[in-house]
Amino acid sequence: MDAYFDNSASTKVSEKAIDIMLKTMREDYANSSAKHIKGVDAEKYVKDAAETIAKTLKVKKSEIIFTSGGTESNNMALLGTAMAKKRLGKHIIISGIEHPAVYMPATFLAEEGFELTVLPVDKTGIVDLEVLKESIREDTILVSIMYVNNEIGAVEPVDEISKIIKSKNANTLFHVDAIQAYTKFKINPKTQGIDMLSASGHKFHGPKGVGFLYIDGNVKINPIIFGGGHQRGMRSGTLNTTGIAGMGVAAKEAYDEFDDRIEKIKSLKNFIMDELEKIDGAVLNTGRGDNFAPQIISVSFEDIRAEVLLHALEDRGIYVSSGSACSSNHPGISGTLKAVGIREDLLDATIRISLSELNNMDEAKYLIDNLKELLPLLRKFVRK
Repeated sequence: MDAYFDNSASTKVSEKAIDIMLKTMREDYANSSAKHIKGVDAEKYVKDAAETIAKTLKVKKSEIIFTSGGTESNNMALLGTAMAKKRLGKHIIISGIEHPAVYMPATFLAEEGFELTVLPVDKTGIVDLEVLKESIREDTILVSIMYVNNEIGAVEPVDEISKIIKSKNANTLFHVDAIQAYTKFKINPKTQGIDMLSASGHKFHGPKGVGFLYIDGNVKINPIIFGGGHQRGMRSGTLNTTGIAGMGVAAKEAYDEFDDRIEKIKSLKNFIMDELEKIDGAVLNTGRGDNFAPQIISVSFEDIRAEVLLHALEDRGIYVSSGSACSSNHPGISGTLKAVGIREDLLDATIRISLSELNNMDEAKYLIDNLKELLPLLRKFVRK
């Protein structure tokens, strides 16, 4: 049996998404910017996807900018804001558990003369709201906080964060990295006070290499990619019609079947967590309830190196992650785990189990059975 539990790294592309992608490659393959009828046919896929995604967020389709994925979306939000607002201020705030796609451009901006404040989080990964409140100043141009942490699944209080930001400085923009949250939560940027929001297609059964950035119509940021002036000049480059079409279909599927999908994922998560709690030496870094995402489980195992366990599971057709696959093929010690105060001896002993609706109970039981069998064997080997 194969059991794929690395869905936060990437998901299997849905059959409906594949079908429409093949159609764009076999039939409607023209450049969507071309003026002839073939170009118009290709452009319709882009417009349909923008409309679909906009409906899932209850925003205008003109507020959706297509990108190459979550990393570009995050970079566009941070760098674009910095360039547009540097005369108003050079202070930026992020949390201590941001993905490298936010942390690295923020660090780059700090090297270029911007001032960066990194907020602490508590042991569950939630941002310290009092420190946030104290940190916002007249020259704070941007706060960027992720919706769901990609390693432990902590869900940040986005609504409350937005209220704090706007009450302290109405001109400060709020960007949300929703790459692990989009399609797992019903998100409404207008009512939640989100100015910009990033998402990536391959996290919700769409293709890789495509994502989007929502930018509120009243927000003005500078483009970071220049060329032919595509997408109203905000992101130049020939549009990836195939990827955009597939992502649009995947987004529609996800929200059309939202309640059933999330309920299934939650039931699998609860079962796995119940069983992990029975295993000696297992330490759960993820909780239950509304403060944690339904699809992510972080667990540490005493006296076991994560990489060793990962490959032992892989040999049995079980695929998990020993860290964020987005950071590199060989990630170092997780900044998130350090930030939430995981014990030193567990920092390199942690795996992430991430679920989708394509997983089932047989796979979950197979995972648990193999963990129960492998852990004593691996510990025995380590102690020799």
